[in-house]
Amino acid sequence: MTSIKVFEHEKLTTYGDEFGRKLTSPQFEKLCQFNDNNKNKYFTVIRNGVKFANYVGVIQIGNLVIEILPKADKTPLNKATNEREQNFDKWRKVLLKMLAISGNLKIDSVSESMLKKRHHSLLDLYFEIYLKEVSFIIRKGLVKKYRQESSNVNALKGRINFAQNIQQNLIHQERFHTTHQCYDYEHLINQILLKGLGVLKLLSYDESIISRINKLRFSFPEIKEINIDQASFDKVNLDKKTEAYSEAIKIAKMIILNYSSDISKGQDDMLALLFDMNKLWEKYIYKRLKQGEKGLYKVDFQARAKFWENRIIKPDLVINKDGETIIVDTKWRLAEPNKPSDDELKQMFAYNLYWDAKKSILLYPKTDNKKDGAFGTYHKGFEDVHFCKVGFVDVLNESGELNMDIAKEVIMKI
Repeated sequence: MTSIKVFEHEKLTTYGDEFGRKLTSPQFEKLCQFNDNNKNKYFTVIRNGVKFANYVGVIQIGNLVIEILPKADKTPLNKATNEREQNFDKWRKVLLKMLAISGNLKIDSVSESMLKKRHHSLLDLYFEIYLKEVSFIIRKGLVKKYRQESSNVNALKGRINFAQNIQQNLIHQERFHTTHQCYDYEHLINQILLKGLGVLKLLSYDESIISRINKLRFSFPEIKEINIDQASFDKVNLDKKTEAYSEAIKIAKMIILNYSSDISKGQDDMLALLFDMNKLWEKYIYKRLKQGEKGLYKVDFQARAKFWENRIIKPDLVINKDGETIIVDTKWRLAEPNKPSDDELKQMFAYNLYWDAKKSILLYPKTDNKKDGAFGTYHKGFEDVHFCKVGFVDVLNESGELNMDIAKEVIMKI
């Protein structure tokens, strides 16, 4: 496997950069086609290359893995390979923890030694977790379910289908075409797990992973392989018997729906697992605030209100503390203390009015020891005071790891 690491908003081109990161023309074409198929939201196509946006994660094209990592500082990439790798490793760990806390990655499903293992990419970790989850389900025992089947049988059971019976069994009168009930392993959730293993086998270049996939597939009973799409996952309804499938189904959905074998002509398959950093940052702050509530305040995530006709508005966070309501809207980008955009200010003005909040905060990741802006006053809305300000919180702690005390910083700003 060939690996390229980039930070969000960086560029990759076919003519390369000073760090030797380079795309081939076929890889560039596949990225363009993938972006076209997804309304150009993941990156911007530039001359002979792409510029990544605020989506982070991993893209695999054939034997190339492109890892896109978040970065909330202005430190330039160092030409020294070891320092560059340390920087990538630091932000990869930040991403993994954010994914875990936000619910996008079940850290509990892997051992501590697996987490400390140096994976080639985020994709490898998802593969590891999926194989571990499927292995656990097989050891516990795949679930059987009842289903209806229509077929020829040698003994009369169920309801006879007269039209099909006459058509198919006029000569073979010892057989009966019936609709009958079966209790076996052939049902949708088992078929999804099997399909996920098949996609992994197509994508993996690691012989040990392929061996594990083969072993797991061999452990499956005879199950018909079917095409799995979004509609298939919409039909999944887990109950007490199948709740152990939950994490495996979630990862299978990510892998199967984001896998493209025919995105363009050529032999290289493609898989993209990408996460919007704005949503990830928002969910991370909410989860930390929720954990720190303890009766001190109450936080609501994406509360909704009717705005105009069928349209709604929903601020990221609504915090109630000491009888006061404060709106917090998170933004994953670099900003200046007293320079919010007009659109952002208008947005916060509307939130304040709809939730009877006299204060709101636009919350950004902190860079270069930036300090919060002052509360600026809106000139309409409430008779006494009506404020909004720009606030900053540390993404990293003093040890260079993800700041787990971020909730305290947010509440202090209130």
